[in-house]
Amino acid sequence: MKSVGKVALIFVAFIFSLVGYLYIKTYDTQEHLSDNLNKLFLSHVKAIARNIDTYLHRYLSYDIYKTLKADEKLRLKLQNALEIAAADPHRYIYVLYRDPHGRYRYLLDGSHEDKGFFDQKLDVDIPMWDRAYKSGEDQIISHKDSQFLAITYLHPLHFGNRVEAILAIDFTSALPRTIGEVLSPLRDIFLYIFIAFVLLVLVLLYQLYLYLVTKKRAITDPLTNVYNRTFMKGFVDNLDPHNYAILMIDIDHFKKINDNYGHKAGDFILKQAANTIKASLRDDDVIIRYGGEEFLVFLKHPASDADVLKIAERIRTTFEQAKFIFDGHPIKVTVSIGVTLHPQRYRTIKEAIKNADEQLYSAKRGGRNRISYKEEALKKEGDEMISMVKEAIENDRLFCHYQPIYNIATKKPVKYEALVRLEVNGKIIFPGEFLEQIAFTTVYTQLTKKVLEVVFSAIDKYRKPISVNLNFSDISDNVIYQNILETLQKNSELAHYLTIELLENEIIEDPDAMRERLHRFKELGIAIAIDDFGSGYSNFEIFRHLPIDILKVDGSLIRELPESKISLSMTKAIMLFAKENGIATVAEFVENREIFEILRDLGFDYAQGFYLSRPLASLDDLH
Repeated sequence: MKSVGKVALIFVAFIFSLVGYLYIKTYDTQEHLSDNLNKLFLSHVKAIARNIDTYLHRYLSYDIYKTLKADEKLRLKLQNALEIAAADPHRYIYVLYRDPHGRYRYLLDGSHEDKGFFDQKLDVDIPMWDRAYKSGEDQIISHKDSQFLAITYLHPLHFGNRVEAILAIDFTSALPRTIGEVLSPLRDIFLYIFIAFVLLVLVLLYQLYLYLVTKKRAITDPLTNVYNRTFMKGFVDNLDPHNYAILMIDIDHFKKINDNYGHKAGDFILKQAANTIKASLRDDDVIIRYGGEEFLVFLKHPASDADVLKIAERIRTTFEQAKFIFDGHPIKVTVSIGVTLHPQRYRTIKEAIKNADEQLYSAKRGGRNRISYKEEALKKEGDEMISMVKEAIENDRLFCHYQPIYNIATKKPVKYEALVRLEVNGKIIFPGEFLEQIAFTTVYTQLTKKVLEVVFSAIDKYRKPISVNLNFSDISDNVIYQNILETLQKNSELAHYLTIELLENEIIEDPDAMRERLHRFKELGIAIAIDDFGSGYSNFEIFRHLPIDILKVDGSLIRELPESKISLSMTKAIMLFAKENGIATVAEFVENREIFEILRDLGFDYAQGFYLSRPLASLDDLH
């Protein structure tokens, strides 16, 4: 289509130029014809002047003024001869001499009208006539205009060695007007065609303008005025991955901005975010609004990986230092950025974008307001880890160890936390070695389903309370959510032994949906716990929205209880809050007797850690 449009544009421009050329050429043709006629008529007048000169020399030899003054008959005879020669288009033929005062007077006049009398003064172009007198050469006085060709031809009459008079022939022709009248219709035709083409081009330009405006609207996000995902579809199809690096940028805690300040504030921040990002980019870079508060950036021709990361850091720090004021309220905004340094190393651009998205979530999990990127060596390692986990699942080499959770008052185990393990080449692989690499992949979903299957099987076999760790995103995942519901529909008694420990390392994207699903679990008999409270995204506000039964305090606080007054104060505050709201408490990483006694004094309900028991390879060990 583009080539057809170019050909059409070239054709229109050619026709436009051709018509314009022909229109202008008609004027040149008229000028050319007039010039040729001028030359032709001058040649004719010159011949007449020579003939009259020869004729006058038959009767005149010298001092022609005295001769003609003295001989009236001769004067009339010569004048009659001039009258015969005076016919259209040279109707005026006359002979003038210059008197001693430099005035020009008639000797002979062959004109049929406005005839001058002998020795009568005539006002003429004295400089031109004097030039003819002095040079003795013919002179031409042209009075040409657009309608007529008017020429006065001056021919000096030599008698002896001097010029005694000048023969003048006035030549007038209306042929230029005739030529103009002949060419005028043709010129008008070209003019009309030219005007028609101008109008056509204007219409086409207007249509092109409307097309470009419509196309721009179709591919531009109306709020932020950057490209949208419609544009991205065509862009990535023609993109050379060797020429770009990819940034995925997300506004941190954007939902809170909408909740606290309203959607108008959210729209304001989105506009400002787009402008802030664009200000850090170059003209060749492309920015796309990828999602609600996500922007996708394609950096053109990055010189090096360091330059890509420098631009990403510039964007991050610009947001961190910027002041966004909405309706008089300062709003603090930070961004998380995921980076794909080498899109060409992926099978498709979509996979490269997916990697940037995964890196973005890695930055968010790491605390937000940061940049995450994965070098290709690490990606290869990650791919290998994904394959390893997938193979372990398929070959039934996934199993759980069980960490006993003790009642502090009785110092007896009352429940168990399932800890996933993989067996690879005879070696046990712990979750810290593979969970991050498989996050946000289908293999992660498969692993979660398999862990739930193992836990439900253990509950069914041993009838012991078991807790399992899940992310908020796991609860949001329809596959995992439905898997839990379907299992419990087959055997509803299993729910009363199950505790879901929610890992608070993610922001809840949809609190209403999360609350609804957790209430559904509680209706079935499942207990809900918050794990690792006191680190990550710990927020007391979560208890206002979600049905929490158990609060597990993070081990980083528990370990420091003997030495850190701050950790002790924080733990006391958490305990006070839990008791006042009827929430059970569990302490993790209880590694020695001193910590255990502090927990007992603080009033903790439960504890787990190596001081009490190491994880059990199997619940068979209980019998």
